[in-house]
Amino acid sequence: MRIAAISDVHGNVFALRAVLQAVSRDRADLVVNLGDHLSGGVAPAATADLLMATPMVSVRGNHERQVLETPPALMSASDRLAHAELTGRHRAWLAALPLTARPVEGVLAFHGTPEDDLEYLLETVTPDGVRPATEDEVTSRLSGHLDHALLLCGHTHLQRAVRLSGGALVVNPGSVGWPAYDDDRPYPHLIEAGTPHARYAVADDASGRWEVELRAVGYPWEEAAALARANGRPDVEHALLTGTNLSAL
Repeated sequence: MRIAAISDVHGNVFALRAVLQAVSRDRADLVVNLGDHLSGGVAPAATADLLMATPMVSVRGNHERQVLETPPALMSASDRLAHAELTGRHRAWLAALPLTARPVEGVLAFHGTPEDDLEYLLETVTPDGVRPATEDEVTSRLSGHLDHALLLCGHTHLQRAVRLSGGALVVNPGSVGWPAYDDDRPYPHLIEAGTPHARYAVADDASGRWEVELRAVGYPWEEAAALARANGRPDVEHALLTGTNLSAL
């Protein structure tokens, strides 16, 4: 079985097109999409149309929940843009997405952790910044789900794979469409991929256990950045062009 894992498209249809073209060359048996599909500064409705037209297994992320449940006056700028552009058909699709999915036996897909779409799995935020999570931290966050051989997560936009001592492989494919952001929970921190490339992963069990290849592809990020600028998002524009944040902490 060959699985292409994508995550955190965040409405960047330009990056999504490039990744789906690359995935088609990878001859994947299945595409798994790990959430945060539409909210961002680029093109939520066009992204929704493409995702809905492409066969894949999708789960919801925190931004899907926020777009559907948060009053518009309290939404972030990214969620407000998605809320404004999406049709009833798009919202019905989002509402039907599960928190977790088991696309094939032994594989679990989710956004943050299996129980919490806002929790980081492979990273830990401290007052001093972001660091890779320890194995004890990862296994604690996966409590009750360690019987899976492959665990696919997103949310942090950082491309990383970790083999646990019990043999399970945990993979974050990185972000398709938004390579840098800042957040203030639980402490102010920056997430940066460092380059503007769209990222995804290909997992394969041909060897008898799951192995993964982490991929990065180019796409016309200048076009995506220009649209973000037109949408009043200079922060997204800068992230898309550089893979870094507009301002430091």
